[in-house]
Amino acid sequence: MAASASAPPTARSLKRIVAASLIGTTIEWYDFFLYGSAAALVFPKLFFPESDPLVGTLLSFLTYAVGFAARPLGALVFGHYGDRLGRKKLLVLSLLLMGGATFAIGLLPTHATVGAAAPVLLTVLRLVQGFALGGEWGGAVLLVSEHGDAKRRGFWASWPQTGAPAGQLLATGVLSALTALLSDSAFGTWGWRIPFLLSGVLVIVGLWIRLSVDESPVFKAALAQAEARKGATAEKMPLVAVLRHHWRDVLIAMGARMAENISYYVITAFILVYATTAAELSKQTALNAVLIASAIHFAVIPVWGALSDRFGRKPIYLIGAVGVGLWMFPFFALIDSRSFGSLLLAVTVGLIFHGAMYAPQAAFFSEMFATRMRYSGASIGAQFSSVAAGAPAPLIATALLDNYHSSTMISLYVIAAALVTVLAVVCAKETRLRDLENIEAAPAPDTAAAVAADARTA
Repeated sequence: MAASASAPPTARSLKRIVAASLIGTTIEWYDFFLYGSAAALVFPKLFFPESDPLVGTLLSFLTYAVGFAARPLGALVFGHYGDRLGRKKLLVLSLLLMGGATFAIGLLPTHATVGAAAPVLLTVLRLVQGFALGGEWGGAVLLVSEHGDAKRRGFWASWPQTGAPAGQLLATGVLSALTALLSDSAFGTWGWRIPFLLSGVLVIVGLWIRLSVDESPVFKAALAQAEARKGATAEKMPLVAVLRHHWRDVLIAMGARMAENISYYVITAFILVYATTAAELSKQTALNAVLIASAIHFAVIPVWGALSDRFGRKPIYLIGAVGVGLWMFPFFALIDSRSFGSLLLAVTVGLIFHGAMYAPQAAFFSEMFATRMRYSGASIGAQFSSVAAGAPAPLIATALLDNYHSSTMISLYVIAAALVTVLAVVCAKETRLRDLENIEAAPAPDTAAAVAADARTA
């Protein structure tokens, strides 16, 4: 292993960096998931009132999918400037964009007030959300990965990943509390705006913490070397370098995300539709199940991350992909039993398997790419797949339910995604012991050689 070019961060500074990434990602995922929950529960009536209820839900999920369409653009823009200017500056900008768009949604007039302009404005703000989130993920996980100890990189880098269930937990918890405290009429009239407006307060807290951390030392070292070489060779744009040196890794990352992304949005967003229509459970019951399961999801992600440090990224990722595929038929069978306990079990087990994919993903994707193209590579691989995976997942699942009046085709849809992910991960190289200070494009080390090297330096 190459010797470190920079002093490792102290335990205190590393925890502060992890906290900054975690709080930032929690706020951004809160904003993103809040929209998904509202798209299932209230937006059909507020912004698409002239449609059939299920058609209105489809239209609402269509605006939800639009946010995913903007994520690749965010990945390209934020990745390019994140590799040129640094991780920290772009993370601050992404937080401001996401929080501002979410706050504005809370102020939007509905269809009853401005007619067709309401869904148009909603779609525009959703595009801003997607653009911001497309740039957020890569920067947050890289900031931790490039600061952390290589032997525990999977564990430390998994903490920004807990921002997804934390955001889901926060969004679902606020909605659950409001639906419990307010009548359906009050919630539909003004109560739904409160969670969106709260985003403004959360963004101020997130900015205060995010501005207090240092830039990645690995990036600063790579930038210094790039500046020193400017007179000798012209530096390629990060996107061009990624497509030239890491096109295979980008395809692997995209395939690896298929089951992770699709299963998550079926389990946490579409379930609010399925449980309240096909299973005839109450909105409150469905929200409570997602709320509790998200808390468990939050707890297991660092555990899976630590296991990936011990056994490798690939084995843990494969456990999650195979597990979520096998769980889909029992998942819907449990929901169809129409009991809260069965619903909770279905969502919890599904999210535990999802965590096995999501936890090692941060370190896995970071380790695939060289430093001066890592923000671009990780973001492109992660976000371009979201257009084919997470974006249409609730939409496809709702359409399949509408056409077949059964969960069978939805289960097969998730199983097909799991097969794609298994194939992608099997084709990937193990990256667990890769040196992130390598700024050039180079293949991941052979696993056996890396283990031997690790033993010599231990």
